[in-house]
Amino acid sequence: MDFWPEFLATSWGKEFVAGGFGGIAGIVSGYPLDTLRIRQQRSISGSAFKIFRDIVANHGPAGLYRGMAAPLASVTFQNAAVFQIYAVLSRAFNFSQSNGDPPSYKAVAFGGFVTGALQSFILSPVELVKIRLQLQSSSSNKGPVSVAKRICKTEGLRGIYRGLTITMLRDAPAHGIYFWTYEFMREQFHPGCRKTGQESVSTMLFAGGLAGVGSWVVCYPLDVLKTRIQGETQSSSGKYNGIVDCLGKSVREEGYRVLWRGLGTAVARAFVVNGAVFAAYESTLRCLFSNQAL
Repeated sequence: MDFWPEFLATSWGKEFVAGGFGGIAGIVSGYPLDTLRIRQQRSISGSAFKIFRDIVANHGPAGLYRGMAAPLASVTFQNAAVFQIYAVLSRAFNFSQSNGDPPSYKAVAFGGFVTGALQSFILSPVELVKIRLQLQSSSSNKGPVSVAKRICKTEGLRGIYRGLTITMLRDAPAHGIYFWTYEFMREQFHPGCRKTGQESVSTMLFAGGLAGVGSWVVCYPLDVLKTRIQGETQSSSGKYNGIVDCLGKSVREEGYRVLWRGLGTAVARAFVVNGAVFAAYESTLRCLFSNQAL
């Protein structure tokens, strides 16, 4: 009965709840662009406009939100866990600063790196189901639960964790860059705000957007390979035998440009989504701490 009041009274609880609201804001704001990105990465002709037109013509506007239930339910928890773990680790790795100062940029980057590696265990199965839903044919109307059950039944536990290694290779460095860029840019836009926490919403939006763009540009080729590996069903398995094989076959068949296919859509989505994530996170955190002070 007293769990939530006591949990919210701690900094850990506030960071967890604020991260959850950030995750919801990010999913809702960027999911249509995410659907276009996934389709572009798996297509031969990577025109975002053509893919958008085909989805709307065949499925209506709701087709852009196909598969959103799985990440909306899980990313809320996952994002909450990511922000809480990051906050704890960035403080733990902050050896040289005094208690009143914000974590050093080195501690921020290292905390983000470890957080990205750990959250891959949660994210990889969720993204596998999401990708399968986003790529399924117009004749299929299966939901996330039925898709997850089918993967477990036909491919086993190993199947549900298909793409875990490349997810970790993508997310560990990406999260290090992500949190470092956010902390650095918010300080540039609003000097002293890392200590006072008094930056404007526009600072949160732009610093968060740039953090998302920076992390996606660095990890994008790995994301293309991840989509191709996780997009394989049991009936199509055998095309790619691991990460190196997927890279070799993709480049051989479609050239090096394939590794950057859909980057424009991903960058646009990253700016929108991560601006919303950090604005929601910081605003919720500020609200929770101010309520405690009353």
